[in-house]
Amino acid sequence: MVVISSAELRSNMKKYLDIAKREQVLIQRGKNETFVLTMQKDPIEYDLERAITVDEVIAKVREGLTEMFERKETISRREDEGAVSSRG
Repeated sequence: MVVISSAELRSNMKKYLDIAKREQVLIQRGKNETFVLTMQKDPIEYDLERAITVDEVIAKVREGLTEMFERKETISRREDEGAVSSRG
């Protein structure tokens, strides 16, 4: 890993882009900001790593719908209880 300043990066951009093909380049900007320069993987390979299956999508949708309906039932019960207590 190489650590450089932002000024050094500006002065030698090609050099550090070439280095970033092999290893991470940390760019220090001031005292509190640090950035990492790396070569991006093949976008298709990256997307496949993040991809989920259709079964996973269906499971998440079902989970979300179940949660939504449970919340709606809880709210409806509270509203019903409030209506009953206000009548009494």
